[in-house]
Amino acid sequence: MSTAIYIIVMAGVTYLIRMIPFTFFNKKIKSRFVRSFLKYIPYAVLSAMTIPAIFYSTGDVVTAAVGTVVAVALAFFNCPLIVVALAASLAAFLTGVII
Repeated sequence: MSTAIYIIVMAGVTYLIRMIPFTFFNKKIKSRFVRSFLKYIPYAVLSAMTIPAIFYSTGDVVTAAVGTVVAVALAFFNCPLIVVALAASLAAFLTGVII
């Protein structure tokens, strides 16, 4: 029975998080600062969730750092996502084999 209560509470919280902005912000936001701030929130949240997962995924900080450096370098040069992912994984794997 407690699992059902957890699910109901989670559904309510999720609904409130999505409903509250629609009820309070029914006009267009005119402030350039607020609009630019809201524009970058998804990137900040994604980074905050991804970066810790990157460094704890391999079990070794060195292999994770090498994979991250390779991924950032390839992304900087606008390589396709599959190339970035495969090269970063390969770099982390080879670093783990060498070390």
